[in-house]
This record gives sequence, structure tokens and C-alpha cells, in this order.
Amino acid sequence: VNYSQITADSGQILVGSTDGFGSGSTDVYLAKTDANGTLEWNRTYGGVGADVGYDVRSTSDGGYIVVGSTSSSGAGLDDIFLIKTDANGDTLWTRTYGGATIDVGYSVQQTFDGGYVLVGYTGSFGSGADDVYVIKTDANGDTTWTKTYGDGTYNYGYSIVQTADSGYAFTGEMDYLGADNAFLIRTDSMGATLWTKTYGGSFREGAYRVIQTMDGGYALA
Repeated sequence: VNYSQITADSGQILVGSTDGFGSGSTDVYLAKTDANGTLEWNRTYGGVGADVGYDVRSTSDGGYIVVGSTSSSGAGLDDIFLIKTDANGDTLWTRTYGGATIDVGYSVQQTFDGGYVLVGYTGSFGSGADDVYVIKTDANGDTTWTKTYGDGTYNYGYSIVQTADSGYAFTGEMDYLGADNAFLIRTDSMGATLWTKTYGGSFREGAYRVIQTMDGGYALA
């Protein structure tokens, strides 16, 4: 299990991967429990390759949105995999995003307009070996815009939130002056960078979750 969230009925929705059943070497695994942790249902998604789920969120229609990676479909070695389900975990639609090499999605949020925003990294686009990759979609998962963020080295996005002014804040780790540092990037509603901050020292730091706090600031973990 890579992530879990409390659901409206005080149960949990969990996402990760499984090689115990499904159709491929690993499949995305989604499971719903009740408030006591008793399994209500589980589902797998994927094909003959390796498919992994990294984040799941409840959506306004009572269903779920899942993001991860797939080597079973798409354009490259691994593509970002977005899955929309109903309340029972049954697939409504899937989308893949990426290019010829490796692209992975680590975090997803439903946006105020009913669409979705995803963050991860791309080896297919941008200026470096790996760049932070943000994708904004409409309610059907069709791409509205994409942005890459990086400096020619290795940069990974792990968590994203929509801010109160309809912009975005996302965090992860980047190779900054020869050391991996945690970062926080703040953008406007179209992904244009407003500011970037890095946190850390001479060794490795990364930030895996970010929230906007009630005073308009941010908390990173």
C-alpha cells in the first residue's frame, strides 16, 4: 500500500500494487474498508506489464481518482496512469500520459473546476535527465496543459495541492548545487512559476506531502 485516505463513511480507501492476482506482473490495487478495517471490496487495474498505484483521492461524485504508472499501455517504457472509478471501484475511464522513456505520477487532486491535477516526473520531456511533471486535465482526464520544472539534473514531484487562489503548490526533491534538497514550488492557475524554495543541507532531503495551512502558508513532510 502506497497511500490511504479516510472516506466519508469513516472507512479507508487504499492504493498500491499487487503481484498476487490481476492480469500482469504487478497491477494497481485499490481496496475499500469499513470503519473497523473490514474489507468491503478490492479491484485491480492494469495489463500484462508492471502497473503501480501511488495516490488515491475521493471525488465529488462519490467515486475515486487513482494515479500511478503503467508499462502495460501508453507511449513509452512507463507512462503516468490515471484511473477514474465509481463508488464501487469499477472503472469509468483510464488515461495515460508520457513519452518514449519513463514518466510516473505520484500525486493527484481533484480541482475546483471538476478536473484533476497530477504531479510526478518525466524522463521524456523537459530540460534534464528527469524533470518534475505537472499535468492539468478536465473532468474526463483529457489534458488541459502540462508543465515541466527542472534545471538539467534530477527532479521529482511527490505531492501537489490546489491553493485557495486556484494556483498550485507542489513538493518533492531536486538536485540543487550537487545535493538533493526538498523543494516547494508555487505556481499560478496555469502552472507558471511564482516562486521556488529549497530546504536542506549537504546530504539528501525530500518532501513527500504538502498541505496549505489555514494562515495561507504550507506544511511539508
